[in-house]
Amino acid sequence: MLKLEKVSRVYPDGTRAIDNLSLHIKKGEFCVLLGPSGAGKSTLMGLINGMVLPSQGEVVLWGEKVGGSNLKRLQQRVSMIHQQLHLVPRLSVLNNVLTGALPETSLWRSLFMLFPEKNQRRACRLLEDVELEEKHLYRRAMALSGGQQQRVAIARAFMSQPSIVLADEPVASLDPVISRNVLNLLKQTAQQHQTTVLCSLHQVDYALEFADRVIGLRQGRLVYDGRPEDVTPQVLEELYGPGNVPCPGEGGGVDAPPPFIAEQQLAAAMQAA
Repeated sequence: MLKLEKVSRVYPDGTRAIDNLSLHIKKGEFCVLLGPSGAGKSTLMGLINGMVLPSQGEVVLWGEKVGGSNLKRLQQRVSMIHQQLHLVPRLSVLNNVLTGALPETSLWRSLFMLFPEKNQRRACRLLEDVELEEKHLYRRAMALSGGQQQRVAIARAFMSQPSIVLADEPVASLDPVISRNVLNLLKQTAQQHQTTVLCSLHQVDYALEFADRVIGLRQGRLVYDGRPEDVTPQVLEELYGPGNVPCPGEGGGVDAPPPFIAEQQLAAAMQAA
């Protein structure tokens, strides 16, 4: 459903953010992007949602090349969960989720936040999917905790019934317990709606725990593309550089390859046996 064919993106200052990258992503996959800062993860997401155009190569969604007259139509099938969330603090939780339906809402309705009943029902179901109770519906977003706000952002991303959800560092500012809860909810919601997810993370252990597929980038080039259980300490050193592999549960830090990798490989081997 999503193809990148020998895509490169070179910025005006000469920075080659993406370098001859080819990827084929299937419907329903939960893919995690790994790589150090400056690896090209955000640029890759921009290429997929059409906010960044390739210098070379093609980005193809559902058999159509992204760009030109079809750009707006294809963008409506791609939702984004930003690191900063971009919720409207003074709006209620329900209305924040409903803003995900703005592209399909008439101008006069959107000006007065008058959403059709079917949209309101869908928003309530999505909030239930991310385990927010009815009592949260009319609270202002600014009154919620960080983890609750992240759940609202997930529900909003699925409001437009997207085929692809792009999540840019969705748990960067959350503690480990809440981070795992949020990622679990994101994956469950994607499975319920048969939605493809491309999620960029700095936490290697979260990637190995939740991903169906890990895509590793370094300096805009593809370093690894495969199953999380096949990610070895050698792969991580190639991706981050010797001695620079992020510590478990952290977005940064310097440490030797974390021991959980070996433990996961041992568990996989025992299961296979």
